[in-house]
Amino acid sequence: MIHSTAEIYTKNIGKRTTIWQFSVVLKDAVIGSNTNICSHCFIENEVIIGNNVTIKQGTQIWDGTTISDNVFIGPNVTFTNDLFPKSKNKKFSLLKIKVMKGVSIGANSTLLAGITIEKYSLIGAGSLVTKDIPEFTVWYGSPAVFIRAICQCDNELSPYKCFKCK
Repeated sequence: MIHSTAEIYTKNIGKRTTIWQFSVVLKDAVIGSNTNICSHCFIENEVIIGNNVTIKQGTQIWDGTTISDNVFIGPNVTFTNDLFPKSKNKKFSLLKIKVMKGVSIGANSTLLAGITIEKYSLIGAGSLVTKDIPEFTVWYGSPAVFIRAICQCDNELSPYKCFKCK
């Protein structure tokens, strides 16, 4: 289902994907199946979004971003792709962001260009992510700092166990 007020220029949208009002998706973007893109989102050309992804309201996803399956992106998350942005600079260096399987990114977080967030990690609301994030970890703050490993209490696929799980 694509809302009548959404501007969708790509034909690369999987089955059972929903795109809500006032969202814009440019022509070369690729979006998987069973994905939900909420209202007021912007998705640029060189973007790949996997299956079973939720993208909440007001999120901007710029060229060079790859989002794997089963990812949750909270409201107003901002992805970047240029560490030295300047107006009308056509020679900028595109730095890609990769968000791996099962990641959750909290509301109002900003991800700097060139990083990878490894599988099943969690980024707390309002975080500024400035470096790669290891798998099965929790990070938050500005800049984001390591808080703890995610244990099987939080995610049954985690290799880590806390004292409750042992």
